[in-house]
Amino acid sequence: MGKRDLETGIGGTFYHYTPPPPPIHPPPREPYLSWLVPLIFIIDVALFALTMYENNCPETLVDDPDHHCIFQEKLGRFSFEPFNRNPLLGPTTSTLQKMGGLRLELILQNGEWWRLFSCLWLHAGAVHLIANMISLLFMGIRVEEEFGFWRVGPLFVLSGLGGSLMSCLHALRHQKIGVVSVGASGALFGLLGAMLSELITNWTIYANKCSAISSLMVVIALNLAVGLIPGVDSSAHIGGFVSGFLLGFVLLMRPQFGYVNSKYLPPGYKQKSRHKCYQYFFLILALIALIILYVCGFTELFKSIDLEKSELALG
Repeated sequence: MGKRDLETGIGGTFYHYTPPPPPIHPPPREPYLSWLVPLIFIIDVALFALTMYENNCPETLVDDPDHHCIFQEKLGRFSFEPFNRNPLLGPTTSTLQKMGGLRLELILQNGEWWRLFSCLWLHAGAVHLIANMISLLFMGIRVEEEFGFWRVGPLFVLSGLGGSLMSCLHALRHQKIGVVSVGASGALFGLLGAMLSELITNWTIYANKCSAISSLMVVIALNLAVGLIPGVDSSAHIGGFVSGFLLGFVLLMRPQFGYVNSKYLPPGYKQKSRHKCYQYFFLILALIALIILYVCGFTELFKSIDLEKSELALG
């Protein structure tokens, strides 16, 4: 509504009418079709099929009449190992190691650092694969549609690296020899952590804040509880979650509520700052914490390599 200014002059009282400012009509956001997360899904499924082909259960059990491959008649070479070998309907541990599974000794002794990344794309069995792929599609597509592939890609890989690094440190401290770790769980927990930090740093744009954070905390608690199941690498879950939580402050920061690009503002409008001060504070703090955690983690692993080499030299 316009504004009327009362003035007094010769001949009586008159009004000045100030018209309201023109409405702001920024262009609607262009729809984005997620493609990176579906691509990750396809790669994981394809690698699982390749792993089962490489495993070739019927050939490995040809001399063991007491055990039979699961679904051998229908799947043939792709059939699963017996439950006593792998209850998750998958290959043997040796096959997973051959395909790039994470094993601490191979990193320390052979320098196979690529296993920190390759293990993210492998799964221990069909049950493991299905559970992770449901989580990937449920969370990943939403995040990619909101922020784009160029943010989700680094978030997924770096969170997975954080999970792999934590898994190695846990195995190192508890002397877990011969353990092979695989799965995208660290990266998926990173997505969960990033969703939480995104909610915190972009607090002003959410209408029903309490409902959003409470529902997300329930999902996080349920997923973390899975780590209590025997045989699950909970250290990778924690490492991925912490990495993703910090990365969310860095990669998923959005403009504050009410911000409009200057090119869509009519003359006379005062533009809001793009971000709040606390968003920059969280970004800097999270970036410093990330660098410290990664440097400390890799430093501890490198120290273990030097110690092992010195012991070999003395021997």
